[in-house]
Amino acid sequence: MRDRMLLTLALLLVASLSVRTAQSPAPPDQAAQPSFSDWIAGVRTEALSRGIQQSVVDLALANVTEPLPVVIERDRAQAEAVLPLETYIARNLGARVKTARQMYAKHRALLDRVADRYQIPSRMIVSIWGAESNFGRFTGVRPTVDALATLAWDPRRSTLFRAELFSALEILNRGDIEITKMRGSWAGAMGQVQFMPSSYLQYAEDFDGDGRRDIWGSPADVFASIANYLKGYGWINGQLWGREVKLTGAVASEVPRRSEAGRCQAKRDMTISLPLSEWRRMGVLAANGRPLPVSEQPAALVSGKTRHFLVYHNYDVLLDYNCAHPYALGVGLLADQIQ
Repeated sequence: MRDRMLLTLALLLVASLSVRTAQSPAPPDQAAQPSFSDWIAGVRTEALSRGIQQSVVDLALANVTEPLPVVIERDRAQAEAVLPLETYIARNLGARVKTARQMYAKHRALLDRVADRYQIPSRMIVSIWGAESNFGRFTGVRPTVDALATLAWDPRRSTLFRAELFSALEILNRGDIEITKMRGSWAGAMGQVQFMPSSYLQYAEDFDGDGRRDIWGSPADVFASIANYLKGYGWINGQLWGREVKLTGAVASEVPRRSEAGRCQAKRDMTISLPLSEWRRMGVLAANGRPLPVSEQPAALVSGKTRHFLVYHNYDVLLDYNCAHPYALGVGLLADQIQ
């Protein structure tokens, strides 16, 4: 009798758990996520309410019928460890110097006009161009609208990419580029400057005066857009980006890190800024072993395993273009070598 009662209680418990499991709601992100077709229908409706022309919406979304698996895979894998600072510089800097000098010479007249208008060094423009697209050779092959729709539908960062998707539709609505030519990276960065659509709307320039801001094919628009971006983020003309230095003692560990630097992790990995004269007092030397200048210019320390750099305000602007020390240091060092 006792065994039968225990068996009955066990069966009732299993049944209760089964009912509760069946009635339990799905996780919030899964429950809230509609099918891709329903979601696209909502995007279409909102785009029209934002003033995007019906013909543009129809053409842009005509072939967006399902999310792109490769884009989801790339998004999930992007947190992989990056190359050490020294390795990145060694692999990329030397390979780009010769081409950078050739491109600088080829476009010198145009670059000088852009530099004069925006007050941005022409060598820095060429360096960023090289870092972003290998001087226009690799601009991405993914259809921008398709990639952004995939990332906007995926719940991981849907708010961010939904806004970028509508920015992309606005670009098409303004007639700057045809849908077949709007291609870029898996994350939606476009053209030779690798602007996200929101950055395009704010900073892309029509320097050649043809009525279109063509960051895909017009060197004039490419250079001017890079310059306008740097200017918009506060580039100080006539100021260096930074300098390589030699450390003595435990300076790198003694100076506190930044506590508030927004969303950019690279900025939080830097020390606080101190006057050059203070770094000099602590025994930091120029790369050639000589004392640093006696100056009150603020500088922060960026360190790899074997190489160290004191960087100024303009370095923060480079991080606003791409929040990674290997990128910003590579751009700065390449610009220095373009003669």
